[in-house]
Amino acid sequence: MAPTIHILNGPNLNRLGLREPGVYGAQTLSEIESLVRDHAASRGYGSVFRQSNHEGELVDWLHAANDSAGVVLNAGAYTHTSIALHDAIRSIDAPVVEVHISNVFAREAFRHHSTISPVARGVICGFGVHSYLLAVDALAALRTA
Repeated sequence: MAPTIHILNGPNLNRLGLREPGVYGAQTLSEIESLVRDHAASRGYGSVFRQSNHEGELVDWLHAANDSAGVVLNAGAYTHTSIALHDAIRSIDAPVVEVHISNVFAREAFRHHSTISPVARGVICGFGVHSYLLAVDALAALRTA
């Protein structure tokens, strides 16, 4: 059985393709899922792709990913506010890569702070949907290092 990477998406990411396409692009979350699944499979990984607008559900999914090859986490707005996600990441063994479609540092000042970055293995932002693919590659590289 192939090792699994969990790709977890937070609030409002279900609105991709509709919400601010100038910032987030025109691809839907479903299209991104297909792209990421194919990319993970090409690297020898299975994938679990989920989205929730509810913080506690994301916490539960992080716990469920404890023994996985890693987590790609786009926590959306929870990135800037969630101590619960911070603590959940600290409580698991799987490496977590924080991902953002946009360059959060080129946006509003409140987006410059992340409660997740201090406990994530790394952060990838600003490469559009390719940020997800880069995160999969980073997790794969961690396993071979």
